Amino acid sequence: MADQTVAQLRQKIAQAREVIVHLMHKAAFNGAEAQRALDYFDSDAFETDFLPWPRHADGGLRPEELNAANDD
Repeated sequence: MADQTVAQLRQKIAQAREVIVHLMHKAAFNGAEAQRALDYFDSDAFETDFLPWPRHADGGLRPEELNAANDD
């Protein structure tokens, strides 16, 4: 039973990753933090400090995260 539960959880994580990819494409959000999330959910590793997400260590958005369409 435990093996089946692990397999189902792995499938659920794979499904969640596909939803994340779809939402990122819809939002045109493809910066470094988006890639960090995809890499995290692709791996079997668990990071206790994965959150908060997204991280903006420098206090602002990275150039690839800026939406040029909003510039006036």
